[in-house]
Amino acid sequence: MKLLSKSEDETIDIGRRIGKKLKPGDVVCLYGELGAGKTTMVKGIASVFGISERDITSASFTIIAEYQAAVPFYHIDLYRVAPGEGAELGLWEYLGRDGIAVVEWAERTEDEVPEKSIRVRLNYTGDNFREIEIEGIEI
Repeated sequence: MKLLSKSEDETIDIGRRIGKKLKPGDVVCLYGELGAGKTTMVKGIASVFGISERDITSASFTIIAEYQAAVPFYHIDLYRVAPGEGAELGLWEYLGRDGIAVVEWAERTEDEVPEKSIRVRLNYTGDNFREIEIEGIEI
């Protein structure tokens, strides 16, 4: 499925639509360049579970931000993780558990990402527009 977002608010709304379809154990992998809207997408997904959008920030420096919400929510940011390092750091222990895991920069450890993950590719196309391609879930 391909969508076009024309604003930050629309990207958040698409995230909400994805979030409404998620169930415990689901993994959402986000792909895209710096500034493509990955963290903005996480804000929308997280809001469905009662997490304030302003509480979601780039997790680049903490790698994993864990939120206790209606369902445990794990925001994983792999920006500073080297390829293949995810398993060494124990990141994948958060996947497929009782909560929802959203992984930014999933391309950094693509060979470690579960096959049945939901994949969301964000591409900045100029004028604040983003092309968003979603695989593994219909919204």
